[in-house]
Formats: sequence, structure tokens, C-alpha cells
Amino acid sequence: MSDRGLYLGGAWVPSESGATLEVRDPASGELVGTTAVASARDVDAAVTAAIPAQREWAALGAAGRASIMHRGATLIRERIDAIADVLTREQGKPVPDSVKEIAFAADVLDYYAEEGLRVSGSIRPALRADIRSLVEWLPIGVVGAVVPWNYPVDLYAWKIGPALAGGNAIIVKPPLESPLAVALVVQCLHDGGMPAGVLADLPGGLEAGEALSSHPGIGMITATASTRTGQAIMRSAAATMKRVSLELGGQSPFVVLDDADIHEAATAAARRSFSNAGQICIAVNRILVADSIADRFVEAVAEEARAIRVGHGIEAGITGGPTTTSAVIDVAEAHIADAVAQGARVIAGGSRLSGGDFDRGTFFAPTVLDAVPRGTRVMTEETFGPVVAVHRYDASIGVDGIAAIANDSAAGLAAYVFGGDLDRAWAVAERIEAGGVGVNVNDITELQAPFGGWKMSGFGRELGPEGLHGFMQQRHIRMRRRF
Repeated sequence: MSDRGLYLGGAWVPSESGATLEVRDPASGELVGTTAVASARDVDAAVTAAIPAQREWAALGAAGRASIMHRGATLIRERIDAIADVLTREQGKPVPDSVKEIAFAADVLDYYAEEGLRVSGSIRPALRADIRSLVEWLPIGVVGAVVPWNYPVDLYAWKIGPALAGGNAIIVKPPLESPLAVALVVQCLHDGGMPAGVLADLPGGLEAGEALSSHPGIGMITATASTRTGQAIMRSAAATMKRVSLELGGQSPFVVLDDADIHEAATAAARRSFSNAGQICIAVNRILVADSIADRFVEAVAEEARAIRVGHGIEAGITGGPTTTSAVIDVAEAHIADAVAQGARVIAGGSRLSGGDFDRGTFFAPTVLDAVPRGTRVMTEETFGPVVAVHRYDASIGVDGIAAIANDSAAGLAAYVFGGDLDRAWAVAERIEAGGVGVNVNDITELQAPFGGWKMSGFGRELGPEGLHGFMQQRHIRMRRRF
């Protein structure tokens, strides 16, 4: 069993209020550990420690910061099995997926440690011969971050990596649902030499989140959250005019053109729909498939869904775990009922899994819905669970018509297009309103490329050089020469 406090001022301490919360395994209901719960006063204490620590961290220089970050990443890899076991028990995903998540988090830290060495200023042209204009990149200061429960270790690194490399201190609010693996990662950074006060880790709820977004000592707030939570963060941050970067909800379309490789597309769609029980912001929510191949494609996707071996993620051979919370199942059931009431058919899954060990956890069968009308909830809202809706279209509507269906959403985070004719697939991709589009690939994340949303899916970018510069600010020094 794992028990954790708050990481504050370079030490593990109880919360100011003494509040704690149990963390239970969603597959079995068993107690995994407990976590301290931060209050607004804990956030204030973290800011007080972070302000002087940040100045020293920035003064250390990019090479000094990189050395500490690399040591932390090395320790994460050395301890990856222990961290993965805890992550699976608290969040639900199978151990191989936990290992993959943690390994990528270490890669992110290494990447930004090196990327920080490449930040440079410039001397800009001036209209006068005696003027020199110097432009430099500087840290923002103290950053606040909110991390979700679906990929707590991975998305933790996406935020602390660039923030630390840019010379900032960062105060993170990890999720109460899955804070234990994060604590093990924080310990790796501590053991790697992270100076006291530069990183604070404060699991908390609404009070801690509001304190982060409104605190006058915090210059930036970054969050991966629902659109509603993002809107609340923006309102709270407005009073202090802090920079805001938000990666919010998605409603990703997966377009299958009539010349697509059916097996390849179905396999890719199922993986992106049901991985992590569908609890991914870039999960496939709705599949748009050409009528002429729809029957074969739907059966292929359903076959993939039925082949997923659902169970406790610590068991060998399990490829699908439970949903992390019961609320995920509530939404899935509501979306399925709404779609069926409007004429959709359940092809695979469609209900909770019960009997034996299933009764102890929050398990839901990977679900494929066919002939789903465009106006249904599952086609317009983010399910964030193991449900995918298939909508059939007539290919005669052409590239513009297909893109119009894909764009029929307030969200704009990710989209996917599969087709044999790359010219036509590319044409559809170029018309889609999303921050990332995968063409014949079911993942838009790339460590060295920007990730983020359009429309109601937020703004700001993570990963790539853009992710680093998002945690920095520019200063222009204009100087007159006398000689």
C-alpha cells in the first residue's frame, strides 16, 4: 500500500488541514493507498517557497537544469516497474500501457532538458545605425499546473518538463483519483537533485485548483481538463492576467474513405477507441465510414472490440482494464441509450461486465454502435469511455462534404483520416478543423511536434519547441550606441 503527503519545500509533509483521501483500485475496489489533500493554504505555502527557489533555478543555467532533469529521467526508468504497478492499481490501465506511459514521460524530461540548451536570443535589425535591439527568452516565474487522472504520469511530464527547462518553478495539482504513481515520479526528481521549492506536488480538489488559477504569485496556469473546467480556470485567472494554456475535451472523428484498407483502418480505430477504456482526450469518438464498405468495416471493428481481453490490468494478457471511475460508465450508458432511441444498433458490447471479479470493479464492455444519427449525444459530446459510434455517409458528397461532417463539433483537438488515395486523404485532412490530424495513423502525438486544440478544445501548445516557448516570455532591450 502506498501513502503519500504533499511535496512542498523539498520535503513530504501532511496537508495543512490534515485531510486525506483513500485511493482504491477500480478493478477490485481494494485500497491502494492514501493521499494528503491540499488546501488553498498549502498552495500559498508552495508559492512562498517557489518564488526565491525559482530565481536560483533560473540562475543555475540551462546546462545545470538539464543535468538534474536527466538524472530524474534516469531514475524513473530504473524504477519503472514499481511505478507501473502502482499506476495500474490506481488508474486501471494494463501494466504494459502503464510502462509505455511512464517511459514516454521520461523521454519528455530528457527531450526538454536538451531543448532548454537550444533557447537563444537574437539581435534584430534597427532603423537607426546607432540602435541595437536585443530580444531574449526568459522564464515566466512560478507556474501552476493541473493534471488529469487518465494519463497522470505522462501529462505530468508534459507540463513540468518544459516549465523546468525554461527556468520556472512549478506547482502541480495532480488528480486525487490517481496521485500515487506521480508521487513516485516526484521522488525520482527529488533524488536526482531537484532544489527545494522548485517543484511542488499538491493533490487536491476544487479549492486547490481555484487557488492555483487565482494566486497573484503565479504567472501562468496550464491544465489538461474538461472544457467546463477550462472555462472556470480562465475566469479565475483573469483577475491576475496570468497566462493560460488549456488542453481540453475532444470529440475526435475517424474518417474512413471508400478506398481505405478495411483491416488496417478497423484495427487502428479500435485501438484508438478502446485503449485506456476510451478515457483519452484524442480517443476516436465517432467513425465516419463510406456506405460502400460500411458493412465490412463495422464487423471488423466489432471483431476487434470483442477480442479485447478485459480484466485487472496487473494480470498477464489483459488488454483492457476498468474505467477509472463509475461516472464514466454512467455517461457511456446514457450515450448508448440516447443513440439506440434514435435508431442506432448495438453491434458489440453495450453494457457493464458482470459476474465473478467483474462485480468488484468498474468494467464496461468495449462498445460499437452502428447507423448512428449525427445529432445524437454520442456524436456530439465526449463520451470519454469505451464507446464508439459509426455513422455512414454517401461518398458522393465529396471531399468538402466529408470534411463538413467531421467538423460538425464544437471540439477540435484531433481527427483521423484513412484512405488509399493519399491525395484525397490529404485533401480531407487539410479541411478538418483540429489541432492535429493523423492520416493513416491513429495517433497525433509526436514528441518534437506541437500538440493542442482548436475551437472549444483549448489553446496553447505542448510538446515540441512550442511547448518550451509556451512557458517563457520575451523581453526586448533597445540600446543606443554612442561610438
